[in-house]
Amino acid sequence: MHRLYEQAAGITHDVIGAAIEVHKDKGPGLLESVYEWCLGKELGLRGYDVRSQESVLIRYKGFEREDSLKFDLLVNSCLLVEVKAVETVHPIHKAQALSYMKLLDIPLGLLINFNVERLTEGVSRLILPGANVAT
Repeated sequence: MHRLYEQAAGITHDVIGAAIEVHKDKGPGLLESVYEWCLGKELGLRGYDVRSQESVLIRYKGFEREDSLKFDLLVNSCLLVEVKAVETVHPIHKAQALSYMKLLDIPLGLLINFNVERLTEGVSRLILPGANVAT
């Protein structure tokens, strides 16, 4: 099992609750950047360490470079949150979040689409392949 899996799994419920709070306050139809900012603030108010829009370190066959790929929110250095405000979440959105999770070595992610009537309909939980398997 991934070393951060239990920690990440333990906070997903509260992160979703924070997203619901933001959605209740702002409603659907705004820009992703608005939801991302508000969610970051809400999580901070709840005592979480939140990092956002940081470049990602790319490693390939012994080489490394920092790239401008920027994730939305990283909560307590264990849970990736990608914020969307789209009509339809497409498979590529989930694939992108999983790619960020792999690059950052983060076991769990939430893809949250705020452009829905009920926020719970816009939440997808993503698990890095093998992260929840006991070794």
